[in-house]
Amino acid sequence: MKDAVLLGNVFGVTCRRKEALSMVGKPKLHYFNGRGRMESIRWLLAAAGVEFEEELFETREEFERLIQGGTLMYEQVPMVQIDGMNLVETRAILRYLAAKYNLYGRNLQEQAWIDMYVEGLRDLSDMIMFFPLSLPGEKEMNLEYILEKATTRFFPVYEKALRDHGQDFLVGNRLSWADIQLLEVILMAEEYKASVLAGFPLLQEFKARISYIPTIHKFLQPGSQRKPPLDEVSTETVKNIFKFERGMFLKNMGTIVAEY
Repeated sequence: MKDAVLLGNVFGVTCRRKEALSMVGKPKLHYFNGRGRMESIRWLLAAAGVEFEEELFETREEFERLIQGGTLMYEQVPMVQIDGMNLVETRAILRYLAAKYNLYGRNLQEQAWIDMYVEGLRDLSDMIMFFPLSLPGEKEMNLEYILEKATTRFFPVYEKALRDHGQDFLVGNRLSWADIQLLEVILMAEEYKASVLAGFPLLQEFKARISYIPTIHKFLQPGSQRKPPLDEVSTETVKNIFKFERGMFLKNMGTIVAEY
């Protein structure tokens, strides 16, 4: 019965999102052909049941042509064209989409909780996202640090949040941006250590439950617009596009010197 109510709530919200979408064109995402900061945007749109187009570049020259076109406010990506706007800055894009597609809570208090959860998740996702750009001699150290922080600092917060809230979702009683971001980061961490949730039974249940929401389940299937992790070839492509000559380096595992 509980699962039926959950799916019913999600289905009802998704139908309203699709009705709103039918009145406008598809959002267009401008980025390189990989995850980076655009991946959370892809996740949010996919979870909302929103179809989107992508214009992906794979060379420095293509990126510079986009800059010269004058649509990038700060000459950097990601950029999403939607509702007649060229939206830039990742968190601004995510907040706009979350509000537009009813994934940003019902009131200011819920929005504040969602913001706190997603900002914490960004700290962890940034470390995981930039890990493939580590200098060769620092990779092992970086991975150990990331997994240690995931299991001692971040995941305990969300395990406790689910236990204290007593609901299927982190905030309120329906799917929000925070739930989507948490699932994304869990799956990112599991790519480096499959057993990373071993000590977190509620997060294990959360992962299974949220993964089977129809729109999210579809996004997790082969052939979707979800991007794979960076491999050696795609890492070199990213370095060439954004002129990362040395790769990422971390100072005392605290400062990330790279942005894309």
